[in-house]
Order: sequence, then C-alpha cells, then structure tokens
Amino acid sequence: MNLKQITLAAIIAAAPAAALACTSLIAGKKATADGSVIITYAADSHTLYGELYHQPAADHAPGSMRTVTEWDTGKRLGEIPEVAHTYRTLGNMNEHGLTIAESTWGGRDELAGSGMIDYGSLIYITLQRARTAREAIKVMTDLVDKYGYASSGESFSIADADEAWIMELIGKGKDDKGAVWVARRVPDDCISGHANHSRIHTFPLNDPETLYSPDVISFARSKGYFNGKDRDFSFSKAYAVTDGGALRGCDGRVWAFYNKHSHGAEPYLDWVLKGSGEPLPLWVKPSQPVGVRDMQAMMRDHFEDTPLDMTMDVGAGPYKVPYRWRPLTYEVDSVEYTHERAIATQQTGFSFVSQMNADRPQAMRGTLWFGVDDANTCVYVPVFNGNTSVPHEFAVGNGDLYNLSWESAFWVNNYVANQAYHRYSQMIPDIRKVQTALEDSYEADMPGLIKSVAALSPAEASSTLDNYTASRTADYTKRYKALGDYLLVKYLDGNVKREKNGEFERTEDGMPVYPEFPGYDKRYYRSIATDPDGGERLKSLIIK
Repeated sequence: MNLKQITLAAIIAAAPAAALACTSLIAGKKATADGSVIITYAADSHTLYGELYHQPAADHAPGSMRTVTEWDTGKRLGEIPEVAHTYRTLGNMNEHGLTIAESTWGGRDELAGSGMIDYGSLIYITLQRARTAREAIKVMTDLVDKYGYASSGESFSIADADEAWIMELIGKGKDDKGAVWVARRVPDDCISGHANHSRIHTFPLNDPETLYSPDVISFARSKGYFNGKDRDFSFSKAYAVTDGGALRGCDGRVWAFYNKHSHGAEPYLDWVLKGSGEPLPLWVKPSQPVGVRDMQAMMRDHFEDTPLDMTMDVGAGPYKVPYRWRPLTYEVDSVEYTHERAIATQQTGFSFVSQMNADRPQAMRGTLWFGVDDANTCVYVPVFNGNTSVPHEFAVGNGDLYNLSWESAFWVNNYVANQAYHRYSQMIPDIRKVQTALEDSYEADMPGLIKSVAALSPAEASSTLDNYTASRTADYTKRYKALGDYLLVKYLDGNVKREKNGEFERTEDGMPVYPEFPGYDKRYYRSIATDPDGGERLKSLIIK
C-alpha cells in the first residue's frame, strides 16, 4: 500500500494551527563542511508577512521601560525595565552572530502561560541582551521566571559560532506565571532539529551540557504527569501531547532531515507513521559533513524520494505539485485521512539558514542566509551580523499581506511561486535555473568578500556589507519579477511557448511559433477513463 493512503483514524487527532507551523534544523560545527554552526528556521504562518526585522544598538537611561508586544497578535502585554545597552539585531540574529529560532508544540492545554513574555518577545528581547548561546538561555529563563510566560509549549534553537542548543519550555498554567524547561547542547559532530513537537525525552541530570529548571520533574509529579524515577523522566512525555499530528506532521520533518543526511533513519518511519518503536533521536551523526547549500536544500524538502514523497500520490495531480491546501486532515466515508506536512510549505513568511563561524572576520561571524515566502522557491540572500541596515526589498512597511508592492521581495516571490503551484513539474526547472544561478553567485562571492572585510575597520566593514546585501537583494528582486513575467508568458493558457537561443521563437515572418500542448500525465487521463461518473461520457466516439 502507498503510505500516503494509510488511514489515520486511529492515529491522528486534529491539531491547532500553531502546532503545525515552524521548522528548525541544526548542525554542530564538526558536522559541517567548514566548521560553522548552522541552524535554520521557517516561520510558517498564514498571516505572517515576510520582512527582515531590525533594531539598532542603543543605550537606555535608568528607569527606561520596554513595551512587550505579542508577536503573533500584536497585542500589548505590558512593560518591563530596559537594560542599559541593547545589541543590534537583524531578523533572528544579532550583531554578535547569536541566532535563535523556534517551533511551537502547544502541549497540555492547562499549562498555557499567563505571564507577560510570549515566545516571540522572548526571542527578540534576548537577542538584544545576550552575546552567546549560554547567555541567551539564562536571559530567556530569567525573563520568564521574573515576568511569566505568555505562550504554550515551545522549542528553541539557540546557537553561536561555537555551540548549538535545543531548549524546550512550557508554562505552568494560569495559577503560576513561571515555566519549566530543559536545554541540551547538540554535540558538535551531530545534526538535530525540531518541528512543532517536543523532542527532548530523558536527559542526564548531572551534565554541564544539560541545563534545566529545578522543578522540571517535581512540577510534573505534582500535576500527575509523571510518577517514576527521576532518571526515567521524559520532558516530552510529561508535557507534550503525542498524537498523529505531532508524529507524522511534525517529527516527520525531522525524520526527513535525518533520512537525507544520516544512515539508519529508516526504522524510525514506524515512529513517524504509527507511534511505534523508539522515539526519533534528539540528534544523529551525519553520514558526511553538511554545508550551507545542503541546509538550504533541506529547507526546500517535500519528502522527495521517500515513501512520503508529496509529488507521487494522486493529490499531486498531473503536474506533480508537492503542495496541499489546508485543512491537512479530511474525512471520506467516515474515515479520516491526512495530507503530508513537509518542511517547505506555501504559507512561510520568512526562512533562513544561519551560518556562524568563529574563523571569519567579526562583521561576518554570522551570516543569515535570508529568504521570504516559500523556502522552496525563495532566494537565500546573505545578511551579516555586521550589517547596520535592511534592504528596501526586505524592509518592514514595504507592503503587507493586504497591499501588494512590486518592490517587495515577499510579493515578487509569491508572484513566481503561486504560478508554479498549478503547473509545478513544468515550471520548477525554470525557477531552479534562476534561483541556483543567484545563490551560486553569492557563494562564489564569499571568499573575496571575507578577505576584503578582514582588512577593513568596523565602520568600513559594515558599510561594505550593507552595500553588498542591498545590491544583491535589489538585483534578485528585479530578476525574480522578470522570472514571474517570463513564466506568465511562457505557460499562458495551458500551453508552452517554444524557445530558441534563449528567446521565444518566431517564424521567419516574425509571428509567434505555434506553442506546444503538453496536456496532462498518463495517470490523469487514466483517472478520467476509469471514473464511473465521467469516463463513459467522455469516451471518444468514431463516427463511420
């Protein structure tokens, strides 16, 4: 049986929208080809506009207060005292190269937080106050301890140029503003990830590379979530909800990463599909070192070449489209089914691959390869920790979800992507050609840029990097607008216009050459022929 056709009535439960949202992948510095620590993030939301947030460094007078605004809703949650100095931030990276990503897993309903700090504020306030991953963990846990946690269960990737951590945190409910949490350092030679399901199970209780709140186990006992020995305590089993959505829709994305880059991931498919066997490991060793381009490619994954390949089942249609519109679960004849939930998805606001390397010049210690809209069709443009400004095409306020701007990278990328969603197998080669050429050029630029920036003063380095990122972003946006125009013309009305020497072909008299009619694939035609409601009616009749 095709695994895509397995019914999930006994496995899957309907999950809230937030629980099927973001993805973050991790690679330690000895697991990468150039010694970088790498983390990725796809901020997936049907209401998130793709833009690059920026806060300049600042000094604050005693008594200054900071307003806390909930990231998801824009709701004002309160005020907290500002610190004397805050660091410059660009998106989810700060001037020191510290990067933080997240994925929401919800957890037990009764533990939804009632404090002042939501998960988004926790990220962006911390980026302004911490230099390293370990500092960030302390800042984050101190904030929720003092001001309370306002969100549900959350996983965070927290990384600097030396180490990467996974921290998982959940509130204590309406009667206790605090939170319980555990953080584990990812071994340098391993890869890891999380995708909207709690990934930390048992953990060592006396290990400097494992940190946790003092009451993480005792609180679970007090609530009746756990009654075994401390060494057997699983954070995930105590605080998360493990159902079909959490496994197939969430752990499945991490499994895809492991399956692509390590040996021995196949047995864990039973965990993803049925919840049987051992849980997916928190980390594994890759079969060979991964690079930035590998991590970018992984963010574009739709389970290709696995039993869950989204281009292969009937839902992909005649153009092998690896996208499914929501809702993910649906019912046919009282049986519940599901669409797969891949890493790459249409409703991404922005995504990034953050590369942190201590051997690079200070201004390039962190490189945020940043893209907007669907990671599969975006272009990852390098933004550096030394940048002090945001390109116009990524700037906050340049368009929004209700106002199209042709100068916005988000809208231009949607122009390209949304055409491909309908004739994917035909259009994606044209998109890949432009996308790959752009990203290849950025990769080729890096050695020379590193060498030149190393010889500059901090101010000169920032100016050089600002100009580089701005020029590349502007160029990419113009080329993608031209790509969208090209796709519209080439594939107009279901046809494919013929090309010659890089131009649309014309006759000797200057008229358009008759286009190709590619039609549909064989499975599509067969589905019509065998359809009891239409096949006989549509059968071609030969009149003699």
